[in-house]
Amino acid sequence: MPDSRTEPRAAQRILLEVIATTVADAKSAEDAGADRLELITAFGEGGLTPSIGMVEAVVDAVRIPVNVIVRPHSRSFVFDADDYAVMLRDVRAIAAARANGIVIGMLTPTGEIDRDGLARAVDAADGVSITFHRAFDEARDLQQALDVLLGFDSVKNVLTSGGAPSVLQAEPTIRALVAQARGSHCTVLAGAGLTVDALASFVAATGVRAVHFGSGVRVGGNGLAPIDAERVARARALLDVAAAGGD
Repeated sequence: MPDSRTEPRAAQRILLEVIATTVADAKSAEDAGADRLELITAFGEGGLTPSIGMVEAVVDAVRIPVNVIVRPHSRSFVFDADDYAVMLRDVRAIAAARANGIVIGMLTPTGEIDRDGLARAVDAADGVSITFHRAFDEARDLQQALDVLLGFDSVKNVLTSGGAPSVLQAEPTIRALVAQARGSHCTVLAGAGLTVDALASFVAATGVRAVHFGSGVRVGGNGLAPIDAERVARARALLDVAAAGGD
């Protein structure tokens, strides 16, 4: 069943999600003002499923919600029957470990959302919320892909760079996706290439109510380095100013 911890209401606060790869990352991000974690391993491969031991340790170590990626390999986002057998086992185990949410994504060979695969993941999650990860950015048509995801009540977030290598190169696309999702159960979570220095102008230009940081809040901007608590705290402060109308 879903974790009892709640996420900030988007209307009151712009959500700050930070990638964690260790317990130390998780604690540091929480202490510096992150609202939610995405727990992964293999940062250099774009994130793979962490061990259940790591999931349990991080959930126990922090009070903020922990969303956990389920991705069995980094070869592609098109999965075969064996991949799905592994992924569904992981989804069930992570849900049982009291994670707040599952981060997952799957496509067909023609670049559409794999509706059947997503439906199976939703069923395995048994009420735990779903974030559709950046497999979304490889979809053939992003607006059509978002329409498909809006048909799944369990999909609460879509992590996207707007189809570009960096979200900072896709402000018009992000703005359009935010408008498309407005009023729905699903939040556009903007991330990949986002920097703290560009954060205020990016939020103002796109209207996003949730942002996602990886290497942008790590020491030296290095994905394999520890969390830079000062950068997380600065991001939190900038988002709070933006939420207050820039005062």
